[in-house]
Formats: sequence, C-alpha cells, structure tokens
Amino acid sequence: MPYSVPAVTPADLPADAALVDVREHDEWDAGHAPGALHIPMGDLVSRLGELPADSTVYVVCRSGGRSARVTQYLNANGWDAVNVEGGMQLWSAQGRLVVAESGVDPQVI
Repeated sequence: MPYSVPAVTPADLPADAALVDVREHDEWDAGHAPGALHIPMGDLVSRLGELPADSTVYVVCRSGGRSARVTQYLNANGWDAVNVEGGMQLWSAQGRLVVAESGVDPQVI
C-alpha cells in the first residue's frame, strides 16, 4: 500500500499557514503565493534550518507532485508537513492571489 500523504486544497489552507514553495526559480519568479517561503526542491536538504520546527509546514509546487514528495520527506524526518493538493495551478484556478516581484502580470507556469 502506498504511503499516504496528508493534504489540503488551497481553499482549505489555514490563513496563517507556513507555506513553502518548492518550485524552481523561473516558476517562482513568474508568480507565487504571497508570504510563501521559496525553497526549490533541490535545495531543500541544505535549507532545512529555514523551516519552522514548531508549526505545520504546508508544501506547494505547480500541480502537487513535487510537493507530495517533499511532504513525505519532511514527515519522515520530524516535521509536521501537509501537501497543498493541485499546487499553484489549483491555487490560481480558485482565484487566490498570485504575486510576482518582477512587475509583470503574475502567472503560474
């Protein structure tokens, strides 16, 4: 039986959630959730110290695949992590705010 990954949809994400975006730099630059912490999946192990140790970590990517793998890893290593199902694609489709620092219209790529 496959390992079950705790998950929540963007609509059910707590307002004060510690959100970690594990997408690549170009994806982040194009558009991301306001207030999210950007740690690309490939950098995660070297940046674990940046994650809150005392609260649930919600993990998001583009569609939910990478974030599910990161959620599994974090839960296996002592964090309380939850995958954001549907990722930033569902986030945007549900009308949630997407921002970009570059000044261009934000989009999810």
